[in-house]
Amino acid sequence: MIKKFIAWLLMPMPLGMMMLFTALWLLHRGKSRRAKQFFMGAIVWFGVVTHAQISSLLLLPLESQYEKIEKIPAEIEYILLLGGDKERRAWEAIRLYRKIEGAKIVTSGYSMHDRLSDAYKASKLLIEAGVRPEDIMMQEDVKDTKEEAAKMKERVGDRPFLLVTSAYHMPRSMILFQQEGLSPIPAPADFNDRGEDSIWSLFRARHLEKTERAVHEYIGLLWVYLRGKD
Repeated sequence: MIKKFIAWLLMPMPLGMMMLFTALWLLHRGKSRRAKQFFMGAIVWFGVVTHAQISSLLLLPLESQYEKIEKIPAEIEYILLLGGDKERRAWEAIRLYRKIEGAKIVTSGYSMHDRLSDAYKASKLLIEAGVRPEDIMMQEDVKDTKEEAAKMKERVGDRPFLLVTSAYHMPRSMILFQQEGLSPIPAPADFNDRGEDSIWSLFRARHLEKTERAVHEYIGLLWVYLRGKD
């Protein structure tokens, strides 16, 4: 929880809001010049992190590392659908499931704010899309990608399996799963659209969302690197 809270504080939106609150506090203290500096800094900050080209520039190095899988290796039994963003990732798991005879889909992830886990909600979506209930397994008690990898290790050992997650999340996922001695085959999904590239495309919520996804992954990769140095 502490790790997640610190990561949240370093995200673009909280940082911008802290600048705005600092500006208001300085204005309340009668330091109008400093308040204006923080206010203008916040406006510039939000302009940068909500810009189409900036968000695309941050996401591209993450999403370009693995391509969408077309040729499925033989003897694959399991498809692991990582938790979160189930509406965007699940369709790739379903596509692969329909190509592999006898495949099992493992849904994964808990929920911080809901009594129903992400694994359970993803399983319901899969069933509604035509996946047989007996072909679905759930990992409901895992709280992050590292725990998902450890749990999957108990199930498959070093046998290869398809790892389905968002393209921007795949580089960190592959590192964590390989550190556990697993043999994941990357099956990225949910590639972000980078069609809008106007220099005037800023202050857009969808671009802020993309920037936050990228920043979250870079923070996660830094954490993996630091842990590896211990």
